[in-house]
Amino acid sequence: MDALFDALETHLATRAPRALNLPGVVMREAAVLVPLLVRDGAPHVLFTKRPTTLRHHAGQYSFPGGSRDPEDPSPLHTALRETREELGIDVSGVRVLGPLDEVPTLTEFRIQPFVGVIPHGLEYRPNPDEVEFIVEVPLEVLLDPAIRRTERRHVRGVEYDVDFYTYGTHVIWGATGRILRDLLRLASQLSGGPTPKTR
Repeated sequence: MDALFDALETHLATRAPRALNLPGVVMREAAVLVPLLVRDGAPHVLFTKRPTTLRHHAGQYSFPGGSRDPEDPSPLHTALRETREELGIDVSGVRVLGPLDEVPTLTEFRIQPFVGVIPHGLEYRPNPDEVEFIVEVPLEVLLDPAIRRTERRHVRGVEYDVDFYTYGTHVIWGATGRILRDLLRLASQLSGGPTPKTR
């Protein structure tokens, strides 16, 4: 696992994340942590299921994160603060590997994702107001093209692809799906496997 994490960290350190360029569109800043962890000797990716009572993206799967507060000195601070608040863990030991490209949402947020490794042995204490439950999915499963399907969607006159990843009864899509696709493409390249296609 360390070899993969080291490779991800090295690669992310050598490239600047692509920022959104949407002239005339004002978007609010947000940031998420894309949590990796080792479980039973294999790398996993952590997702949270949002309660159906939330105003935005209710019932969807997401990475821990949220909008940037005025007092947050950086998007990374936002991602770690939100992770602490949502998962109830000490984030001081999180190994931040680096940022992925910014991703927009239909609710007019611009999300800056950061890949980070959660230390082994931490006990989650999820905030029930923000997290219904936590899902850890093996990276090997997510890299299997059989669990992914892509649909064409039209939003505000623009056609684009939406990726859906199905793991048992869990379906990951939307902005989280786009961030996940970026992570999987990179992990596949670094491990020498097939690269997930994008359109």
